[in-house]
Amino acid sequence: MTENNDFIRNQISEDIENGKFDQIITRFPPEPNGYLHIGHATSICLNFGIAEDFSNARCNLRFDDTNPTKENLEFVNSIKQDIQWLGFDWQDNEFYASDYFQKLFEFALKLIKLNKAYVDDQSYEEIRNNRGTLTEPGINSPNRSRSVEENLSLFTEMKNGQFQAGSRVLRAKIDMSSPNINMRDPVMYRIIDSTHHQTGDLWKIYPMYDFAHGLSDSIEKVTHSLCTLEYEAHRPLYEWFLKELQTFPSQQIEFGKVSLSHTILSKRNLLKLVDSKKVSGWTDPRMPTLSGMRRLGYTPEAIKDFCSRISITKRENIADIALLEHCVREDLNSKSQRRMAVLKPLKITIQNFDENNTEWLEAPNHPKDETFGSRKIPFTKEIYIEKDDFMEDPIPKFFRLSPGKEVRLRYGYIIKCIEVKKNPDSGEIIELLCTYDPETRGGNTPDGRKVKGTIHWVSASKNLNAEVRLFDRLCSEPDPDITSEESLDKILNPNSLEIIIAAKLELELENAEPGNLFQFERIGFFCVDNEDSTSENLIFNRTATLRDNWSK
Repeated sequence: MTENNDFIRNQISEDIENGKFDQIITRFPPEPNGYLHIGHATSICLNFGIAEDFSNARCNLRFDDTNPTKENLEFVNSIKQDIQWLGFDWQDNEFYASDYFQKLFEFALKLIKLNKAYVDDQSYEEIRNNRGTLTEPGINSPNRSRSVEENLSLFTEMKNGQFQAGSRVLRAKIDMSSPNINMRDPVMYRIIDSTHHQTGDLWKIYPMYDFAHGLSDSIEKVTHSLCTLEYEAHRPLYEWFLKELQTFPSQQIEFGKVSLSHTILSKRNLLKLVDSKKVSGWTDPRMPTLSGMRRLGYTPEAIKDFCSRISITKRENIADIALLEHCVREDLNSKSQRRMAVLKPLKITIQNFDENNTEWLEAPNHPKDETFGSRKIPFTKEIYIEKDDFMEDPIPKFFRLSPGKEVRLRYGYIIKCIEVKKNPDSGEIIELLCTYDPETRGGNTPDGRKVKGTIHWVSASKNLNAEVRLFDRLCSEPDPDITSEESLDKILNPNSLEIIIAAKLELELENAEPGNLFQFERIGFFCVDNEDSTSENLIFNRTATLRDNWSK
């Protein structure tokens, strides 16, 4: 076993020592009705991580595809892509609950024959109303006393499509007075007239999640069925089905769900974001989906580091999104090549530099790792700097460029501002006239004078014109999962995206490819967008600022 340690791994170690299982089998069981998000990453890392940590262990990928009205192959394919991107491999162990539909149907028949299940004609509303409350027992269905023969006949007719969708259900016959509402004759099957992405139109009835999930675990001989605490109250039902049907006794173990501050994780609200066009889709870089985070520039290593840091506990927790952002900054800082980019350009003309000359300056691709190599940067008579790096009337301790003052150009020379040109109508500063000291190449001062400020820049004649998307947190509220009645506008950050159409980037970036990672010096971490970018029109997404701007 590796250094990973938590109460679940401790339980598995104990089961192995006691000879309880010959092989450890876990599973990651997504419902293919949406894209995976950062909340799912914890379960992915846990289940597949256990398979890596223990010898003679494996993790199945099983799609719990029991509701064809909300599921499709787009979701199936995106889930597989995300798991592979995180670095996990289910090998030949890809399964679907729909693989077991015939077996599950046979299990249902067996329960009917044992007088443990019955067909109910009540409407969904009647079933819900008769279920009772936490303080009052439920009311038996008038159909609960049907004979085994009648139930077998009705259930077969349900399967054969002889009844309308929603007209009948199959329920387990357990205890309508149970203090656990989940045990009050739960629905096992319902009639759905919809094409399934795996089985087509073969089935007219579909098992409920609580019935299919545990039995699918059992069919696959899953030893440790790991789920979040919300399913703790469902465990008695999980175990009831396995016991009554005398199948392999998979063990359900619950762990605490970890929510993330400033992040919507409920599928209902994520779908609302997509449907209301608040985001461009499931892969919008502001979305907490793994596909969106990948597009934003997150790495598998950063996400797995985050999951490791929050760990697995028996309590529900809320992790600060600042921790996730710290993990990606730390990872990107070590693996991102450096480049210079000017997002809001201000033109500088260097009066004492030959306009016919281009000087190529050497710059390291990474300040702390020589294996990244170096690159050449063109220095020309006209350059661009950031507007914010100049102040005509500088405030105290402003060490960047201002009239009559010097500043160091990164990897270049020391320049001095001698004149400010403005638009005569608006008064806006449109150009700075400067001189450069040719003896200060690389930023050194042979005469020993001190120049405190260093700024980034790009050549005005030899640069890449590109679109830069400055993404920020989608939600301004720390707890943004709203109720169905509340408005999304209440919790969304109005400044979650700023698009800069014509940023000026270092020429070296013209060969960047989708997914490439960079640090734009003094600005932040960026990646090339993997959906909208083309070779003729590169788009760079900001993954993270260099520092946490939200903590101020």
